[in-house]
Amino acid sequence: MRPRHIVPALIVLLTSSLAQGAEPLTAGNIPSRERPMSTERADEQHARDWELSTEEWVRYRALMQGPLGIYSPNLDPLTALGIEARSDQERQRYAELQVEAEAHRVEKLLAYQRAYDDAWQRLHANMPRVILPDAGPAFSPASNGRVAIFVKDACPPCDQTTLRLQATAMGFDIYVVDSHADDTRIRAWAQRIGIDPAKVRSGQITLNHDSGRWQSLNLQGDLPAVVHQVGGQWQRQP
Repeated sequence: MRPRHIVPALIVLLTSSLAQGAEPLTAGNIPSRERPMSTERADEQHARDWELSTEEWVRYRALMQGPLGIYSPNLDPLTALGIEARSDQERQRYAELQVEAEAHRVEKLLAYQRAYDDAWQRLHANMPRVILPDAGPAFSPASNGRVAIFVKDACPPCDQTTLRLQATAMGFDIYVVDSHADDTRIRAWAQRIGIDPAKVRSGQITLNHDSGRWQSLNLQGDLPAVVHQVGGQWQRQP
């Protein structure tokens, strides 16, 4: 008859041997899945916000860790993915998504602008909000070293150049060529690209209708155009 105590003894021996080589389980070394799951949920939410798949959002984050993110750190997902599209079909898809997103954003922006205009009329009807220069074609901004930039709507280079100027400490004057003398257009454009309202209120940045000024300068090249005065003549900066 086999002794009955052998099996328990083997179990005790194996248990003891395993325990000697194992690190005790503590709160510090228990594998945690909380962060990966949280990150995954965040990726899914961000992807839905931009009507992208989770894989597309992950690719966007990866792209922004590379040269694209260094050159253009504030690119939105649709622009980044569109620039780095791997096919014409992908590029077209991101372009269409961006057009729809921009249209929706502008619609909300204009709705708020209408509410703002209404509130101003009710609360401060007798106080002017924007003092624009005369509507004549003569171009005569302050000559104390300020530059002027001529821009138009739906012009990404115009937006980028304006924001680069804003990032400096210099004062400058913005002239919107296709504003059609409509203050709402200028305000909507300024809000869309992120012009700092505090700098406008202080006069560091001014928002103006072009009213023919760009043509009166007779300078060559496309917009945007940054100009400054040299020896009484207005010249375009390279």
